[in-house]
Amino acid sequence: MRVEVLAVGTELLLGQIANTNAAWLGEQLAISGIDVNYGQVVGDNHARIVRALRTALARNDGVIMCGGLGPTQDDITRESIAEVMGVELERQAALVEVIATMFRSRNREMPENNARQADVPRGATIIEQRRGTAPGLNCPVGAKVVYAVPGVPYEMSEMFERAILPDLLTRLEAEGRTGTIVSKVLRTWGASESGLAEALDARFAELEAEPTGVTIAFLASGIEGIKVRITTRGADRSTAEAMVAAEEGIVRRALAERFGDIIFGVDDETMEVAVSKLLLDRGLTLGVAESVTGGLIASRLVDIPGASAFFRGGVVAYHSQLKFDLLEVTPGPVVSAQAATEMAVGALAALGSDCAVSVTGVAGPDSQDGQPPGTVFVGVAIPGREPFATELKLPGDRARVRQYAVISALDVLRRSLQG
Repeated sequence: MRVEVLAVGTELLLGQIANTNAAWLGEQLAISGIDVNYGQVVGDNHARIVRALRTALARNDGVIMCGGLGPTQDDITRESIAEVMGVELERQAALVEVIATMFRSRNREMPENNARQADVPRGATIIEQRRGTAPGLNCPVGAKVVYAVPGVPYEMSEMFERAILPDLLTRLEAEGRTGTIVSKVLRTWGASESGLAEALDARFAELEAEPTGVTIAFLASGIEGIKVRITTRGADRSTAEAMVAAEEGIVRRALAERFGDIIFGVDDETMEVAVSKLLLDRGLTLGVAESVTGGLIASRLVDIPGASAFFRGGVVAYHSQLKFDLLEVTPGPVVSAQAATEMAVGALAALGSDCAVSVTGVAGPDSQDGQPPGTVFVGVAIPGREPFATELKLPGDRARVRQYAVISALDVLRRSLQG
């Protein structure tokens, strides 16, 4: 079954609000075995909304429209759906009272404009609103269906789970179309998208010659690395998961042969989560000494629930003198392997941790200590190994160099902990 997500709102086109609804709905629909092959965003213009909806219906079995159900003049999703259905809007008195009662429960009087939210295309049914004022709509268009939900994610997700998804699954079952889509994302750091593609060239050729129903795709995610997504559809979830697991093994072996230990996590597992698991497994605590990153590493680590079990704390020694005084770095150039190594050792003493990672470098725009912007040194001190530092050359402007330095430093630590 094919469903398209049509987001309504000029604010989405202007970039004032991120279209998170489409991402969430795409994921939920895929889990249920419903294909999403297209998506649209359209502004608050009646003619364009009508055109977008007709286009979506022409190529799909159903459409989920998000937004444009509010009480103001620019909320015109109801009118647009009615035109596509070829029917009039009817104001439902009982629905007006439901909305008014909600206002009264909050000790407020309902503005007259809110009565517009009780206008329903003839032949459509209401999706009860439980978190706001705008009800959703289930609108038949021939053998197809249009669902309209509020753009507020909190309200949209509740309506989808309670009313829309069950209706879609019932339609699937009635037509004998069942199955589920399963995806797994392998998160990598340290190779380019083209490099990953080259490493999997042979596997792509095999899948093209003998299709298994499994697809591989690359998702460039900037400061979070390159993601390799494995997807398939199965008759049921366990079958699909087994197919994805088999393909995952093939992909992991191919990437390991080319790049070594490049995969740091799966699905939502961030680099800091991967590091935290290694520390907890080994019963080690971590201290951080930061210069160029200004506390960003510590910030990401404490985002992890229960971080106090492994994270001792951090020293942000941005000024050179603080490196000398607090971390006992030898006076001299601070953008160097020696300084990074001594910062890590100094963090052990200052924070009382079992291991430490340090970062010093040049974010730009100017050079420092004879080093160009993008030069970063990562120091590591872990039990049973001599402290050391690694030099990195990172791309981008000041902000991106700092963000790349964070995940790169954690990756150096991850690989060191793994030996």
